[in-house]
This record gives sequence, structure tokens and C-alpha cells, in this order.
Amino acid sequence: MTKQANQLIKSQSPYLLQHAYNPVNWYPWGPEALAKAKAENKPILVSIGYSACHWCHVMEHESFEDEATAAIMNEHFISIKIDREERPDLDNIYMDAVQAMGLQGGWPLNVFLMPNQKPFYGGTYFPNPNWKGLLQNIAEAYDRHFDDLAKSAEGFGNSLKQKEKDKYNLSSSDTELSPNELILISDKIESQMDEQWGGMKRVPKFPMPSIWNFLLDYAKLKSNHPLKEKVFFTLKKIGMGGIYDHLAGGFSRYSVDGEWFAPHFEKMLYDNGQLLSLYSKAYQNSKEPIFREKIGETIHWLKSEMLEKEGGFFAALDADSEGEEGKFYTWTYDELEALLEEGEDWFYELYNISKNGNWENGANILFQTSSYEKIASKFSLTTEELIEKVTFTKQRLLSLRNMRIRPGLDDKILSGWNGLVISGLVQAYWAINSEEAKSMALQNGEFLLDKMLRKNQLYRSYKNGTAYTPAFLEDYAAVIQGFIHLYQLTFDEKWILKARDLTDFTLEHFLDQEEGLFYFNNPDSEELIANKKEIFDNVIPSSNSMMASNLHFLGLYFYHEPYSKLSDQLLDLIRTTLIKEPGFLTNWASVYLSKLVPTPEIAIIGKGAKGLALKLQQNYHGHKVMAVSKTTDSDLPLLEHKVADPKGNALIYVCFNKACQQPVNTVEAAIKQFPKLA
Repeated sequence: MTKQANQLIKSQSPYLLQHAYNPVNWYPWGPEALAKAKAENKPILVSIGYSACHWCHVMEHESFEDEATAAIMNEHFISIKIDREERPDLDNIYMDAVQAMGLQGGWPLNVFLMPNQKPFYGGTYFPNPNWKGLLQNIAEAYDRHFDDLAKSAEGFGNSLKQKEKDKYNLSSSDTELSPNELILISDKIESQMDEQWGGMKRVPKFPMPSIWNFLLDYAKLKSNHPLKEKVFFTLKKIGMGGIYDHLAGGFSRYSVDGEWFAPHFEKMLYDNGQLLSLYSKAYQNSKEPIFREKIGETIHWLKSEMLEKEGGFFAALDADSEGEEGKFYTWTYDELEALLEEGEDWFYELYNISKNGNWENGANILFQTSSYEKIASKFSLTTEELIEKVTFTKQRLLSLRNMRIRPGLDDKILSGWNGLVISGLVQAYWAINSEEAKSMALQNGEFLLDKMLRKNQLYRSYKNGTAYTPAFLEDYAAVIQGFIHLYQLTFDEKWILKARDLTDFTLEHFLDQEEGLFYFNNPDSEELIANKKEIFDNVIPSSNSMMASNLHFLGLYFYHEPYSKLSDQLLDLIRTTLIKEPGFLTNWASVYLSKLVPTPEIAIIGKGAKGLALKLQQNYHGHKVMAVSKTTDSDLPLLEHKVADPKGNALIYVCFNKACQQPVNTVEAAIKQFPKLA
């Protein structure tokens, strides 16, 4: 018997399409479903997840594929499925609502709404018997106690509309930025670090790139060597852990334990873009081979598994294959014994392989706890000999692994996540001179210009030749950041000018003039029950902190005071909260750092300018803006009134605080002029 498709069959999202043949009469979010709820006076069930979400699959299999459960849902509810990656605005609203109810958030997120979209109850994963019982109870309550539910929904609806200033007691500070405040911020974060395994003292453990990015820049500018080493220690532990794919490259989303050992095996594009950037900066600062290894392998993984033929990058790889989490990535002892040759005993030691499995059900996760040097010494090899063997063996195992049934691929392309990857690829090019990374970054930038932008209107999602869903602030912020990086890579002014155009669009459509913060969604695009603002930095930095950073740098590029002033005002609003609770505001801490220590404004003009610029970028010394031209033919204010030497050879001008230092002709001399943190 052929299964009947529901309304999701017309969707592009792989997550929605996974549910298109459920017996539940699912609808996508949109006017049709919302109007139907009002016309039939039925409560709305909004169920939110994403394609790489393990428990979303479990709940689908147990409940949404079950005819008896579907019958209850179809009779009493208008059921709407949402891909949180396509509609993070709706996810933000209803996640806030569930947390306001005093309930634990997470995915799958299941929220019950009145026909006017206001929520009255919710939760995450429910086992099937509990879910059926809940559906029956809510259907009954809707019939018998409608007024009580409506009143409750009204209360939650009003709480969602509360201004962020009031919710978090944000207030501007009139005092000057202070080095002592940055010391306090850094010390608080450092006190929460796990000295044994790296990262923060939390379980589960997320990589949280913005934390290490801030601490690395801070340690560099303050010449704090012990703190820098702590950051490197964390990055080594992550790179050696099971959270990293030792065969193909790329990082999983988090580890379920405190040792980076057992990952939740899904691989998200946004993590890998940011971690590529972070490991590149770490390599530039340390020249440690382990960081170079992770950079090279992750670039290769992006190209071989995530790159779409037109130049965009796919969103994610699933945790599950053949209905089992991690099956694609793990090995039994017997499998390895059959594959490994005589003399490869070092492999078992290097990756902590156990006969009974080091994980569950006899499976082994490749998990490195000893350095190559230590293992080489134990097996009477030089480090170089071991690395050669590791490389060869990993390639063999990868070829065999690639014959397995692969995890599902979420093949939609999200503009903001691609913007994060551009920044990572550009940094990787500067770190290891990877032409592959440079080429992919430029190809991706052209893809965004050509496929996901209409004038200055950016779109969130792209699939099957179509861009859809107007972009959110996260997308604009990350793409603007990516385009600034592409300008610094090529010095083709189209990138910096497009970054400015997109910034002006966000100022017109996203900025709440009254509160002085940006909305996450564009209120002009669609009317929702609340327009949320994203302040706290999470696995992706908050869109407001990214915009504060972009405005700071573009203000310096274009000498445009309104950008700089708004950036200052944004930081000012968050500053008191940042000092009290810096752990989830670390991208704001990076903004603070780039304002307290003046950002070098570097202009290079004359013959050989690009060569000097590349050498400067290869030496990582924290944030800077750089404009480069062989001739004086440029519209960028940063290049105005700058000239080459009398022979036409390039000179480097280092400026900050509205004053320029003596022009120099070597990178070493220019770096000596950079400001430091006292």
C-alpha cells in the first residue's frame, strides 16, 4: 500500500521531507495552517527539530509514524513541523516560551499554541505512551477549559514581548573602557576552565569557539603566555578527542562526557567554519603540527563531503546511519584486527582501542590521549616515522569506511553558516598557505552573491536552484563578516562595498531604534507574535555581538562615525552584564578588546603591496583592518592621502586613534607599531 504524502511534500528542507510520509497531517509553518487553526478553532501543535537531531528521529519513529498517535493528532490539532535551521526565529520564540513555563528546552521541541499562535504548554522528547496521554489531556482541556488556556497563553505571549533591556536589566555605562574590566572578564572565564581535559567545567562539552577566540587574542595582546598555553591545551584535547573525526577531518557538535570522548556524532557546518578559523589562529601563534593537521584535514572534509557543485556548503551530516547513532564512525576490535597489518600495534595504543570496545555495544571511538611523540617513543619510532604510518593507515581505514552506508546529509545551504566558513577558509589560507582554502572561500563568496542575494536582500536558505526564506540577522552578520575577510584576502573592493551595503540594509530593517539593539528577525518580512533579539553568545556568537564587531571594523574602513558610534552603544548596553557573567558573552568580550586596544588601521600602497599584506596576515597579531592598493586609484577612505615611496615601492601605514605612525617598508617594522594591552 502506497503511503499518502502530507503537506510537507512541497518543502525543500530535508528535515521536513523526512516527515512528509508520516500519517500525521503535517503542515509547514505558513498562512494555510494558521488560517486552518482559526477556522476550525483547534489548538496548534508546533514540533521543531533539525535533520541531524537524534532524538527527533526517535520521536518520529515512535510517535509520528504510529497510526494511532497520528489519529489523535489529526483529530484534535493542526500540526506544524518546523526545521529550526530554516526558521531560527520561530525556534527562538517558542524555546523562550517553554523556558518561561519553567520547562527544560531542547530538541525536538513540541509546543502547543492557541489558534492566535500564543503558547500555553510545551516540552521536548516524550516517549510514545506519555505523548499520547498528553495529547488526550490537552485536547480535553481545550474543550473544557478553553478560557483558562487562553488566559495562560496570553500571559506567556506578553512575556515573550518583554524588551531585552527590561528582561536582562541592560543599561548604558558612562565610564571609560578599562583594562581592569578585561582582566576581570578573563579571570572569571579562566576560573571556569577544566585543567585536566580543557574546555569549560561542563558536561556535555561544546567546543564554544568564541571563548577560545577571545582568550587567544587577549593573551596575545597582553603577552600572557600561560593563558595562551591553556587555550592551546584545550584545542589539543578537542583535536585529539572522539569529537574530532580522525579519519576524514571535521568536528562533531559536542561530547556527551567531560573528556571530549563520545560525541553526539552530528557534524554541523557552523562549528567547523568557526573551529577552522580558531585552529588556524592557534597554528599561526604556535606553529604546533597538531593544529596544522586539523586544519588540513578539515579543509579536505569540507571539500569532499560538504561542498555543493555550485560553490555553496551543505548544512550538516546526521549522527545516525542504519538507524544507529555513530555506526558510520566507530569500529569493533575484530574489524580493526582484520584490517590492520602486522607491525601496526601502535594504532590500538594511539586511539585507545579495546577488545571489548571503549564505548557502548562493543564499539570503539578513535580517541587519542597521548601525543605522537610519546607513542613513537614507546614503539621505537621517530615521530616522523609514526606520522607517516598514521597518515597511511588512516587513508586505508577511510577508504573502507567510505563503503559503509553514510549518515544522512542535510543538503540545504544556509547563508550565515556559509559566511562563517568563508572566514574560516580565509584564516586557513593565511595560516598554512592552502590554495584550496582560498579557492573555496572565493567560490563560496561568488555563490552567495549570485544565488542568495537579490540587490541587498539576503536569503537564509538555498536548495534545488532556489533561494527562499528572507535571511535573519545571524545570516547578515556572518555574511558581512565573511565579505570583510574576502576583501582582506583579495583586496577586491566589491567585497567591502557589499559588506557596507548589507550593513545599511540591516540598519534600515533590523535595528530597533528605541532600544538600540537589532532584532533577530526582520519585522518587515512577516508578522510574528514577538520580535526577538539575540544577545548571548552560544555555539554561534550572538547576531548582535557579530554586528557590533562588523560595525566597528566597517567604521574604521570607511571613517564612518555612525557605524562606530552604534558599535560603541551596543557594547555599552551589554557591558555591565558582560563583566558579571562573561561565560556566554565572549564575542562581546572580543568586541571590548578590539575597542580598548586600538584596532590597527593598516594602509599599504605601491608596488609589492599585496605581498606585504599577505606576509602581515600570515603573522597573527589580533584584530586589524587592512586596505591595499598598488596605485592611489581607490575610493576607500583608509587609503586616502597615502603614497608609495619615491620609487613607487609599497609603504605600510599603521594608524590608530586617528593618527598614523611613520610609514615603513617591512612587515617587521609595521608589527612593532601595533598597539599592545598594557
